[in-house]
Amino acid sequence: MLIQMVSINVKKGHVPAFLEAFRINYEGTREEPGNLRFDVLRDPDDENRFLIYEVFTSEAALEEHRKTKHYQECVRLIDPILAGPRTKVFYTAMMADFL
Repeated sequence: MLIQMVSINVKKGHVPAFLEAFRINYEGTREEPGNLRFDVLRDPDDENRFLIYEVFTSEAALEEHRKTKHYQECVRLIDPILAGPRTKVFYTAMMADFL
């Protein structure tokens, strides 16, 4: 399993547009066979800051995700309203293999 965590900062006043655009990606990704989990988390101390927690079956599944229409449309819509670049951190799940 591959876990991707994406930090996103949205420009002030653009959170409703961000959430509307991100719903496209959220709904589409959860239907992908290689996606196991997709959560959109909001920082309780900063309403403009989000963490996207994604779990994919493999790196190949993540690469397929990036080719989807819903992912590309979401990126197109949110890029102009971001307060900076998205940052990504990757982890591999170790204990899940034993459960």
